[in-house]
Amino acid sequence: MNSATATSIETSNGSASVSRRSGHDVTQNEPNNRTNGNGNGTATTKTPKKPGQKYRHVAAVHKQTRPSCLSHDSDAAPSFIGFRNLMVIVLDIYLGLLLYFLIPCHLLAAYLIELAAAQQARGSLKRVNDSPSGGPSEQERKRFHKTWVVVAWAHLFNITLALVLTTWVVYFKIHHPLIGTVTEMHAIVVWLKTASYAFTNRDLRHAYLHPVEGERELVPELYTQCPYPQNITFSNLVYFWWAPTLVYQPVYPRTDKIRWVFVAKRVGEIFGLSVFMWVASAQYAAPVLRNSLDKIASLDLMSILERLLKLSTISLVIWLAGFFALFQSFLNVLAEVLRFGDRSFYDDWWNSESLGAYWRTWNKPVYTYFKRHLYMPMIGRGWSPQAASFVVFLVSAILHEILVGVPTHNIIGVAFLGMFLQLPLIALTKPLENMKLGHTGKIVALMYFYAWQAKYGSVSKQMTTVSS
Repeated sequence: MNSATATSIETSNGSASVSRRSGHDVTQNEPNNRTNGNGNGTATTKTPKKPGQKYRHVAAVHKQTRPSCLSHDSDAAPSFIGFRNLMVIVLDIYLGLLLYFLIPCHLLAAYLIELAAAQQARGSLKRVNDSPSGGPSEQERKRFHKTWVVVAWAHLFNITLALVLTTWVVYFKIHHPLIGTVTEMHAIVVWLKTASYAFTNRDLRHAYLHPVEGERELVPELYTQCPYPQNITFSNLVYFWWAPTLVYQPVYPRTDKIRWVFVAKRVGEIFGLSVFMWVASAQYAAPVLRNSLDKIASLDLMSILERLLKLSTISLVIWLAGFFALFQSFLNVLAEVLRFGDRSFYDDWWNSESLGAYWRTWNKPVYTYFKRHLYMPMIGRGWSPQAASFVVFLVSAILHEILVGVPTHNIIGVAFLGMFLQLPLIALTKPLENMKLGHTGKIVALMYFYAWQAKYGSVSKQMTTVSS
């Protein structure tokens, strides 16, 4: 074990043998008449060098006797916090899936409510047709109104029970904010969809019972493919549950076939953007947030502003990636699989001339929902546009606070204020929209960019080359 390995090395002043013992190099002159340069013919020993990286294979790994961490003779008890976290996540997923599969129960209840109302409407129509006047009597009108009140309260109890149950479980039982957010968002979406289902069928039922008053002429021609009450089927409601819209219609524009290559591309976009958002959040956003906690606690306003400026860039990038993943990729996957024809989920909100135009174009499913079921009915009842907008943003602010505050277990009103305070900002920017400036601001920006390029950039180099 202590034997040395000799290696011959050619040098300028003769041959030398190199002995390696214990990782050190020792050079000795061979017994010839050549000296090391000082003429005395004595052997020279070099100073031992510190082992480099190429000697890492000899590092001592086992230096002492140690028990396994799970053994009884271990000095320190191991931590099982990783298993605890895994159990919490598994429990959160289990509760989220349980709440998700409870939703069809509430949809079934909504279907049964409308089915009973449709049966009652058929009987009422038969009585109206058998009456001498050929139209609904005052008693029939009161009966219709009473039926609608009962149906409305039944729907309200059903969907509110689903939302309250989900909110309670998410707030008190689900720890992970992402799982809680997905679960709460699904409950809010179903709440909005069921309300649209009830309101739309109410108007269709009214037109069905009052044909002599011209109500049927107000029903879109598209609905004749599935007239009321033929649309009251559970399959029709389940399709609406999955459809990428919040507004119920008995019939939707449909495509001819499913393009599975298109679906695969959109799924790839969702996966890639999800990974990108996770990496960006973990590597850039989270460290900045952690470094901001002490500044926020000490109310260091300048440092807080500096952290916010740092966070704004990565937040914008993550938001844009999330917008594309949700509105372009995910909703198009749903639409393609369901052959849902209307894919106008957003417009060119990046060209908005005012804040109001932005809110009307960036999230069209929500905008069309509130316009159809809240804003326009209030306008039709004599409310002013300002009052109707106030109610719309009030309801939207409450839903935003529920969506953000409940999964994070912090209902502090920030999301509510952030949404509700959009009203004065919309009022301030509305004159810009009324001025009809168009997109001249973008043209001005392009002119300045071209001027910079002509002076310093590639355009300047091309002009210099041509002139020379």
